[in-house]
Amino acid sequence: AATSKPVISLHPPWTTVFKGEAVTLTCHESHFHAAEDKKWYRWYLGTEILREIPGNTIQVYDSGEYRCQIHNSPLSDGVSLTFSSAKLILQAPRSVFEGDSVTLMCRTKRNVTLTRTLYKNNKALMGLDKNFSFHIKHSSLKDNGEYRCTGFEAPCCSVSSNTIKIQVQELFPRPVLRAHPSPATPGYPVSLTCETQLPPQKSDVQLQFGFFRDGQCLVSGSENLLKISIPSIMGSKDPPYYWCEAWTVTPSVHKESQKLQIPLQMAAHWPLSFFLALFFHLETEGVRLGAEEKVLEECTNLEGRRVKGRSPSPAPVSAEAENRHRGKDPLTWAREGRDSQGHRQEGGTVPVSRPVLTVSPPGAHAVEGHMVTLHCQAQRGSPRIVYQFYHGDVPLGRSSAPSEGGASFSLTLTAEHSGTYSCTADNGLGVQRSQPVVLSVTVPVSRPVLTVSPPGARVVEGHMVTLHCQAQRGSPRIVYQFYHGDVPLGRSSAPSEGGASFSLTLTAERSGTYSCTADNGFSPQRSNAKSLSVTVPASRPVLILRTPGTRAVVGDVMELRCEAHRGSPPILYRFYHENVILGSNWAPSGGGVSFSLSLTAEHSGNYACEADNGLGVQRSEAASLSVTVPASHPVLTLKAPRTRAVVGDMMELRCEAQRGSPPILYQFYHEDVILGNTLDPSGGGASFNLSLTAEHSGNYSCEADNGLGPQRSKAVPLSVTVPASRPVLTLRAPGAQVFPGDTVELRCEAQRGSPPILYRFYHEDVTLGSSSAPSGGGASFSLSLTAEHSGNYSCEADNGLGPQRSKAVPLSVSGLTGSRSGLVAGVAGGLLTVMGL
Repeated sequence: AATSKPVISLHPPWTTVFKGEAVTLTCHESHFHAAEDKKWYRWYLGTEILREIPGNTIQVYDSGEYRCQIHNSPLSDGVSLTFSSAKLILQAPRSVFEGDSVTLMCRTKRNVTLTRTLYKNNKALMGLDKNFSFHIKHSSLKDNGEYRCTGFEAPCCSVSSNTIKIQVQELFPRPVLRAHPSPATPGYPVSLTCETQLPPQKSDVQLQFGFFRDGQCLVSGSENLLKISIPSIMGSKDPPYYWCEAWTVTPSVHKESQKLQIPLQMAAHWPLSFFLALFFHLETEGVRLGAEEKVLEECTNLEGRRVKGRSPSPAPVSAEAENRHRGKDPLTWAREGRDSQGHRQEGGTVPVSRPVLTVSPPGAHAVEGHMVTLHCQAQRGSPRIVYQFYHGDVPLGRSSAPSEGGASFSLTLTAEHSGTYSCTADNGLGVQRSQPVVLSVTVPVSRPVLTVSPPGARVVEGHMVTLHCQAQRGSPRIVYQFYHGDVPLGRSSAPSEGGASFSLTLTAERSGTYSCTADNGFSPQRSNAKSLSVTVPASRPVLILRTPGTRAVVGDVMELRCEAHRGSPPILYRFYHENVILGSNWAPSGGGVSFSLSLTAEHSGNYACEADNGLGVQRSEAASLSVTVPASHPVLTLKAPRTRAVVGDMMELRCEAQRGSPPILYQFYHEDVILGNTLDPSGGGASFNLSLTAEHSGNYSCEADNGLGPQRSKAVPLSVTVPASRPVLTLRAPGAQVFPGDTVELRCEAQRGSPPILYRFYHEDVTLGSSSAPSGGGASFSLSLTAEHSGNYSCEADNGLGPQRSKAVPLSVSGLTGSRSGLVAGVAGGLLTVMGL
């Protein structure tokens, strides 16, 4: 997995451009090694994913903050772009580092002519060159400020650009020289490292390094590591100062570390007395050994000058060394009563008195690294007196004093120099030892090291961590103080080695840098800062369903909004419908995310979402949704007891919408006049009953309405059949009497009845004939009379719903043909009529 952020570069390098122009963004990887077939680049605009592509470049045209991510890397820092519609814009690079060559461009839209001037912090700098640009050759802190350009658009108007703030960033921090191991052991190799760091945006800059000792250049080049060897014998000379320098060739930026004296420790298998005795011996003999490492003969310094290495000058040979060379040591000369040249001294000899040992500077406590001088002096005694110095019972060295004044011995203190010191004086007449002097060497505390347990930069809220602070060196008692940022947390005193610890239970507010200080009475030393990122597990998210109206309707676009109110980003949200995943979305900077869904009837049910930031999945409570389906056009069915609807029948009107969420209200209409309504609470349709009359013929329809707009059925026509009533038979003759040979018209008519009506005519129940009235009304039948036609006549009316017979009408045919005398059948005007009611 990637451990560092990607870096975005721009082409062209401006963060402000005109609308309609394009900017190409490139996502650069840093220490990322995903397999080629798994590598992808995800681009964000704000918090929304803009695109996910296999290539690392993208062209953009919209304002906003862009970020990129490579596979599972962290998100890059944001790059804010502005696509401006202004007449005048000032363009500058996204970031400026010390030493950079920077160009500011003042641009106008096409076909707009402006004269332009550049301002810094509202003070006019200059008129711009013919390219309307301003160049900073070697940027530094003096170039920080707010820049804008103005112009005059002929013939009337002044125009001002956007303001750009330039903040020159440090190209690399001041280098730090580190020695490893530290303390160093004389005679063993030591590695010097010159440490500094370039920002990711400048990873292609080449740094050069130089190492120096006491003003002499040891080596320079592109390596930041140098191995040296500390001399086995340092003599009385102070330890040298080392430092390093780092610089760039183009641009020219140069920085120097602080000076460092490498602390030394003695090898465990060599006794301290050996070094002190050898040290004293070499001083009295005047022998000085040079450093084991050979200083380079020549080293080019940063200004190009050559610095010659020098070898140490030999020390003059002392009188004691001359005596040694003659085969006699100073103590032998003293016992023989001779001076330092071997000449015998005259006069009596006085035995040496008990010497007094003093320490300068005075005091029982001394600090490591300081120099103390031991002075031994006998108040009485004939010269020559030989003085011997001791640490405990270990001899340190000796010196002869040809006259009064005693002898001295100096040493630079280390922690091992604590203890008792004494000296002896001897002029050949007996050795006298001084009273012991106690010396306690206080070691200033070293820079402490802060460790966090359990280790790791990311820890989880609610867990306990222990901060442990320990200085590797330092005399007790050491007081340790712990800090969160610059806020003190607590302190602890350590009477002996081992350091001190501080435990705390983590909350979200505990993220930040931690450090500690160690103090044993000298200057307190602070550790390097440790960063601690407290990861907060995602809380149980809340799911909100948002629809355009108060009811969710098929075809609506619903927004599912899921948000965990607590949790360290990035958080992955997943959306579910009845435990089936709908999709997922990242919240790279925290907060919630949304998911859109176009609703269908099948989307009714329970919804939930999950929040996951790698510390356990949290699921929301279920949210129920009922998707309302608008009622479809209903179908109207008319149901009668028989194939034809007859007056008096009970007819059922059945209305049903094939689709639609209940409850549905059905309304029934006859020729757009409402008959009634019925509510269907659970779906399936509704009915309405109607007792038919003759007036109920016509068109019927129905409506279905579930609150989303009524839907009307197609019209269904209905013809109500009226049964034929009992007809009336009328006989029409030429005169009052009928005779054989006359023609009589039989007229049959039902006053009520739906056509067509079939009329049948009877003579004494014998069918004479029939006639149809297709449009209603009556029918006639003509009969040429004979003598046999006397008798009763009747008729029937039948429209399919059962025949109806008239009353019988009698007819009497007179005897002789053509005779008009006889009985009169009927009444008034030769019309024989019997009404059948």
